[in-house]
Amino acid sequence: MADPYQTLGVARGAGEDEIKKAYRKLAKELHPDRNKDNPKAAERFSQVTQAYDLLTDKDKRARFDRGEIDGDGNPATPFGYGPRPGAGGRGGQGGFQADFGGGGEGGDFSDIFESIFGGARGGQGGGGFSGGFGRRPAAKGANVPYRLVVSFEDAASLATQRVTLRDGKTIDLKLPAGVETGTQMRLTGKGEEGPGGRGDAIVSIEVGTHRFFTRDGDDVRLDLPVTLAEAVEGGKVPVPTVEGKVMLTVPAGASSGKVLRLKGRGFHAKGGSRGDQLVTLMIELPGDDAALKAFVKDWPGRDQGNPRARLGV
Repeated sequence: MADPYQTLGVARGAGEDEIKKAYRKLAKELHPDRNKDNPKAAERFSQVTQAYDLLTDKDKRARFDRGEIDGDGNPATPFGYGPRPGAGGRGGQGGFQADFGGGGEGGDFSDIFESIFGGARGGQGGGGFSGGFGRRPAAKGANVPYRLVVSFEDAASLATQRVTLRDGKTIDLKLPAGVETGTQMRLTGKGEEGPGGRGDAIVSIEVGTHRFFTRDGDDVRLDLPVTLAEAVEGGKVPVPTVEGKVMLTVPAGASSGKVLRLKGRGFHAKGGSRGDQLVTLMIELPGDDAALKAFVKDWPGRDQGNPRARLGV
């Protein structure tokens, strides 16, 4: 695999936000759903995803920067020898040659190991070394990208999702706390078969919108219609939440725009806490009600001053 920094088009010193921004841009352009007739785009999408996974793993990124692993996460060369990623080298990519002087061309490491370990090479001599030094491990199969659309309610409540893989098998997927559009989940060994084993499945989450709920960080917001009588007199009214209906107490004399809080009815946060549901009351008046008009006309408290004074009007 190519240098993951080059794959994402970012500098080596790029921060996490810059890497995430570059990945989301490329993933949007290359997503298989938008390139159904372009298999190269799907391959490129898999490469971009693999690069993103490596660079957002602090340990793997540090090891790559030190030249210990390649862009696939495999050991770059035995014992940490060889050129650093992105550096020039006489052996080409993955080459394991070196110029030890006196020979002009790069030397063959098998000769060096033979002199060190007493001729134990190629499985001969009964020593613990059977040759093969400098060879990379067999490559795993390609990662397979999946797109999973999760309903707003399921994302908030972390409901288990069933995913159907390419081979027709299904797997129950537990959503992580803090899930949002763009969250990726790796299913180890659920990708394509390869000489070094199966690759992984990379599931990209897309959280659906809702017809009356909206997300505000870890909180859920809802505009709740109430009648004039409910606002004036107060009382309990039913309210929908992401996990079903609950009863909410409306205080007497509540005005439109008043926000009431339902604790722990929002999205699960990564730290283990959970957001709330914020309910904004919206008083709905009956249209063209003669009795209400007559009441307001003769109501002694109709002159309440200017409620818009704080707005400067």
